[in-house]
Amino acid sequence: MYPLLFKDNLHEIVWGGSRLKAIKGLPADGRNIGESWEISAVRGSESVVKNGELAGSSLGELVNRFGAELMGKHIFEAHGTEFPLLVKFIDAAGDLSIQVHPNDELARARHGKLGKTEMWYVMDARPGATLLAGFKEQIRPEEYAAKVADGSIVDVLARHKVHRGDVFFIPAGRVHAICRGILLCEIQQSSDVTYRLFDYNRLGLDGRPRQLHTEEARDAIDYKVYDDYRTHYQPAAESAVRIVDCPFFVVNVVSTSSRLRRNLLSEDSFVTLSCLSGACTIQAGGISVSLGTGSSCLIPASVADFEVTAFDGREVRLLESWAR
Repeated sequence: MYPLLFKDNLHEIVWGGSRLKAIKGLPADGRNIGESWEISAVRGSESVVKNGELAGSSLGELVNRFGAELMGKHIFEAHGTEFPLLVKFIDAAGDLSIQVHPNDELARARHGKLGKTEMWYVMDARPGATLLAGFKEQIRPEEYAAKVADGSIVDVLARHKVHRGDVFFIPAGRVHAICRGILLCEIQQSSDVTYRLFDYNRLGLDGRPRQLHTEEARDAIDYKVYDDYRTHYQPAAESAVRIVDCPFFVVNVVSTSSRLRRNLLSEDSFVTLSCLSGACTIQAGGISVSLGTGSSCLIPASVADFEVTAFDGREVRLLESWAR
């Protein structure tokens, strides 16, 4: 086992842009790339290893082959061969649809899949960029469909101005939308179940209106109004700062301008690392790999004692996560 790097896994979406190819050093080709699925075992869009002796293997194949050695004993016992997390970079050149995700119970009953709780770390935001998360006004479930039909659902959602380094935790049931001008890293349960409430009457890449899930979403929504939807934390140099700790995953922001050791063997889980800014080497299991801005790696549970070394003494910032 060693740190695993993966081939590019880019998704063209109507609201996507050009920044993901740029930060990855890939040539522009005119496509609207909205998402890079960095670490994925979702069927139909699995990550494929590009380094070392396991090159060419999909993440799903590795889970089946190595089990607890890759996943961690208690993660493997809890999830079996169902890899529990999905890591993405998202470039919103346009507004994403207003959407909600079901919880585990509802997603299992309807789709035979995990629910979808997620978190966002804003890597960059154009001046004035905003996103939607949660309700600012109380509405009743019986009012919901009418507000979707006339587009006024937007008016009852909380709009947040965002800047680089902002964090939002989006539990299943929270209505949300990433809006134009935002580049972010998303860590979520490994699920592709999304209910679109409203899509601004926009056409998809095929020239047809995109499917809405108005009725399915009705009983997935948490209609409660909360005092604060942001995650507040204090950044710190040469350390790992906890930003999310939920029943499904833990996320830290790791920052160093030199060398930082992370011994996470006691967590008994694989670890994901996504480079938010700067560049570094990751050494684990006697193997070193390089990470630059916009790239990610997966560290198997059996070698989750690793070192992060910044290039040329310049600060590198990583998003580090593991499963619960």
